[in-house]
Order: sequence, then structure tokens, then C-alpha cells
Amino acid sequence: MIDINQVRYQAWDQVSDQVRDQVRYEVRYEVWYQLWDQVRGQVRDQVQYQVRDQVRDQFWEDFK
Repeated sequence: MIDINQVRYQAWDQVSDQVRDQVRYEVRYEVWYQLWDQVRGQVRDQVQYQVRDQVRDQFWEDFK
């Protein structure tokens, strides 16, 4: 005799595992992209500052 509740619980466990993995995966990517955007923003700002400083220094060298 098959216990229908047992079967139902096993099926639900499998489904919820898949869903949980899927959600975890998506959340991880979401977090990763946000972090990457922040890092990219910081790096971009840093590079802009460095370039601006180099240009300014070069200008002053030429000006002197």
C-alpha cells in the first residue's frame, strides 16, 4: 500500500529543493551584479581621477 501523503511530501521536497536552488542562484547573481556595479563605479571614478590628475600635471609641466 502506497501512502499518498508520503508520496506528496517527497514530491514537495523535490520541488521545494529545486525552487530553493533556483532562488539561491538568482539571488547570488543579483548580489554579484550589484557588487560588480559598485566596484565598477569605484574603479571608474578612480581611473577618472588618475587621468584628470595626469592631464593636469602634464598641463602644468607644459605651462612652466
